[in-house]
Amino acid sequence: MKHEWRKAEKEWYLPKQPTILTLPQMNFITLAGAGDPNRPEFSEQIGALYPVAYDLRMALKRGELGDPYEYTVYPLEGVWTTDDGSKGADLNKSALRYQIMLRQPNRLTEADFQASLERVMHKKDNPWLSKLKWTAYTEGRVIQAMHHGAFDDEPATFAKMQAIVSEQHEQVIPTMGDYWHREIYLTDTRRTAPEKAKTVLRYRLADKD
Repeated sequence: MKHEWRKAEKEWYLPKQPTILTLPQMNFITLAGAGDPNRPEFSEQIGALYPVAYDLRMALKRGELGDPYEYTVYPLEGVWTTDDGSKGADLNKSALRYQIMLRQPNRLTEADFQASLERVMHKKDNPWLSKLKWTAYTEGRVIQAMHHGAFDDEPATFAKMQAIVSEQHEQVIPTMGDYWHREIYLTDTRRTAPEKAKTVLRYRLADKD
């Protein structure tokens, strides 16, 4: 049976309202970058992630890494911060620092990733392929909400999440090192009008005593 994250992990990826939940360890193919994501370089970086993800998907589907397993490739994600502290309406996009990533099934290993990366690098000419890394990470407690619309309008959704954080005496902490928040892109910006975009916004929360 094909694993479809939209059905099997609906509560993680399709929140109907701001929600607090606890997430387990997950595996990711990651790539670090910096600067305005509207520049062409950002598209090249995204283009380095997908060939490896699809190569691994086919290897699992064909049974080359154990019992055959079929699944839908997970959506693109990113964790974000800035080097100058700018946020919200005052965000300086040129100061952005990020990691973009694609989640991978738990049955895959770093060795599987390295073998796949070698295969892809023989076929594809993308300078960012050599920068890809395998990252296992446990985000733990989070608050998340669905944002509908353009990325520039995200502060309004973050404000709703911050209000809940304050009301419930929660504490937002950095994720994956020192990044402020996570975004999960459920729509493709190349094919979706900004006003129709859907993005899961997520803060990591401190553990409760």
